[in-house]
Amino acid sequence: MPASFWAMQETINHSYILSMERKERLDLLRKVLAGDDISAMIIPSTDPHFGEYIPDHYKVLEWLSGFTGEAATLVVTQKEAALWVDSRFFIQAAAQLEGSGIEMMKLKVEGTPSVADWLKARLEADDIVAMDEDLFPYSEYMEMMDSLAPLSPALIEDPFDKVWKDRPALQFNPVRYVDETVSGESVSSKHGRLVEKLRGPVPFAYVVTALDEVAWLCNIRGTDIEYNPLALSYAVVTEECITLFLRQEMLEHEAAAALHRQGVILKDYEEFGRFLKALPKTCVRIFSSGKITAKYFFAAMDNVHQRSPFSPYVPDPVPGGTLAMMKAVKNAVELEGFRKAFIEDAKAMAKVIDWVKANVSSGITEYDVAMKLIECSSECPDYLGESFPAIVAFGANAAMPHYMPSEQGSAVIRPEGFLLIDTGAQYTYGTTDTTRTVPLGPLTQRQKDDYTAVLKGMIDLSMAVFRKGMRGCLLDILARGPVMKAGRMYLHGTSHGIGHNLCVHEGPQSIRMEENRVPLLEGMVMSNEPAAYIEGEYGIRHENVITVVQHEGHEYGDFYRFETLTALPIDLSPVNFDMLDSAERSWIEEFNARCGVIAQ
Repeated sequence: MPASFWAMQETINHSYILSMERKERLDLLRKVLAGDDISAMIIPSTDPHFGEYIPDHYKVLEWLSGFTGEAATLVVTQKEAALWVDSRFFIQAAAQLEGSGIEMMKLKVEGTPSVADWLKARLEADDIVAMDEDLFPYSEYMEMMDSLAPLSPALIEDPFDKVWKDRPALQFNPVRYVDETVSGESVSSKHGRLVEKLRGPVPFAYVVTALDEVAWLCNIRGTDIEYNPLALSYAVVTEECITLFLRQEMLEHEAAAALHRQGVILKDYEEFGRFLKALPKTCVRIFSSGKITAKYFFAAMDNVHQRSPFSPYVPDPVPGGTLAMMKAVKNAVELEGFRKAFIEDAKAMAKVIDWVKANVSSGITEYDVAMKLIECSSECPDYLGESFPAIVAFGANAAMPHYMPSEQGSAVIRPEGFLLIDTGAQYTYGTTDTTRTVPLGPLTQRQKDDYTAVLKGMIDLSMAVFRKGMRGCLLDILARGPVMKAGRMYLHGTSHGIGHNLCVHEGPQSIRMEENRVPLLEGMVMSNEPAAYIEGEYGIRHENVITVVQHEGHEYGDFYRFETLTALPIDLSPVNFDMLDSAERSWIEEFNARCGVIAQ
């Protein structure tokens, strides 16, 4: 028998075993739920901190379904199961759910029912629908209370220890301190600015659960979360001090001393719930960005004054979150760090692209390219690791926006069509995210036109001039318009925020079709990544990173524009220049020329 037959047989066998494992795991969960008269459970792909990347301990959705994407919701009843995913994961989810008995639901596609509607069509009135109190934000739990009626939503303790026998434990690693030469601002200064924004007529406790917000506020970094330099932690801010909750034994001695000097009080990670329960009766509880688990919300409400003349808790007064907005506006030191990081990023990626073109006929795979990216990036002594798993997608694989090559089974790259490379890195002084679509051989006219349409969209957004206070959704059409005019479409956002040696995907700002009340402010750093995806054929995405800077003001007020931080040239060989106007041609020529100078 040929080797291909045995490889195919091995794949079939693996798929069969995986399908049986998933069915067994779902049945185990169903038995546990049935024992408590629970008819269904809603399981999000999150953790108590609501980050994009989560500890293995909380990957219960992946363990049950086999789906490895970062964002999804799994619903399990006693007879059925369904998984809700957005357009980034349609193709991936369809492949990974095959044989599992779990139905895929396409978010934002006409005809797709909501989780609540799907459940109400299958359950009887008063049937109990469970939600893990550690995984659901209080706000979403309350929304579910309304949308699920006449069903009976119920918060339950984590049930997965009962069914996941080899469940990984939480891992706590060393935590370091980042001084002002890198962060640009001391902890005490950040605390003072935050207090000024939150100060009111009565004392407050500002509860911070997002790991990147804690890290930024306290100038700490760790390695507890894959791809993100974060430590498992919480913080509570009052007018007097910051109380930081983390595994104190993991805090480097110098870091502990620095935090003490800044007036930070240290407590153990596991003390957070008890601390919330003991908050003063008369202080107002404010939850950063509104993100607090149902479990910890009710803990914080345990000791409120029942007859207080003021509300025991109030929403974060700033759209997107007061602390999140402070973090999103980068200072001069942080911006200079970004510029340095993107120079290093460009050097590494240019080497990889040259290597691919030199070896395209030698049988290299997508996975080989992903490993080469790490190798070349590691040549910089300030490189800390990837900021997300590299997307290296050849041909039809590039039609999956979040495709990730595996060591086994990744495609062999050939001298034809496009190779899409989307990669990012963590450096001590910044975080990068860059995408290039690399031509490797003959292209059709339609491929060239699509390549140009996406480039045109990226350029048009890069050249935008807009009034201070404008929201990202009002600029989205600049990038999306040329793509739609070419008869193509992408459903994901055009832009996301990027953290400073923090999360490569951060808010609260964005540029996308959907409304977002957060205005674009000077110093915000964001991606610029329009795209076109042709299922079964190819995908194209161009991505630079931009920052908001001052433009000249006039009688109509202050205006902003974008500065591009990315320093990697764009291949112009596939460009149909007839599709670009003179301003667009000038922009891309000047950009590539500037990149050539920077890289020297």
